[in-house]
Amino acid sequence: MGMSVGNGSGGAVAEMNVVPLIDILLVLLIIFMVITPLTPKGMDTLVPQPNPNQQQQQEIDNKTVVVQITKDGKVKINNEDSSWDRLGPRLEQIFKERAEKVAYVKGDNEVLFEEVARAIDIMRTSGIDKVGLITAKLEAGQ
Repeated sequence: MGMSVGNGSGGAVAEMNVVPLIDILLVLLIIFMVITPLTPKGMDTLVPQPNPNQQQQQEIDNKTVVVQITKDGKVKINNEDSSWDRLGPRLEQIFKERAEKVAYVKGDNEVLFEEVARAIDIMRTSGIDKVGLITAKLEAGQ
């Protein structure tokens, strides 16, 4: 009841109607009970794990192909000496069975961009989809 009238002596007395408030609180309670996930009960255990950084770094090193061009014009594939003539066939051989065809080009500071562009062109014609550039700042982690 919103308001009850007394027996005539004091006038009108206001009372708060709490029924809608209780209805809203019950609906909110049900919503929060449904939303709250039930956590599974069990024993907490710790399982020894291999060092993730070492394993991930080794996998990255095995997958990463870096073509390095030195200042004296020599070409290396992952620190393995190569030549300009053998670069294309060797890259095709490396990427023959790989699904992800990504390689990087790293040039010394004194290397002309013409030689880097030549390496990129050979890499693209060998079937490599994405060619990235490694700079001195990127290698230093900056």
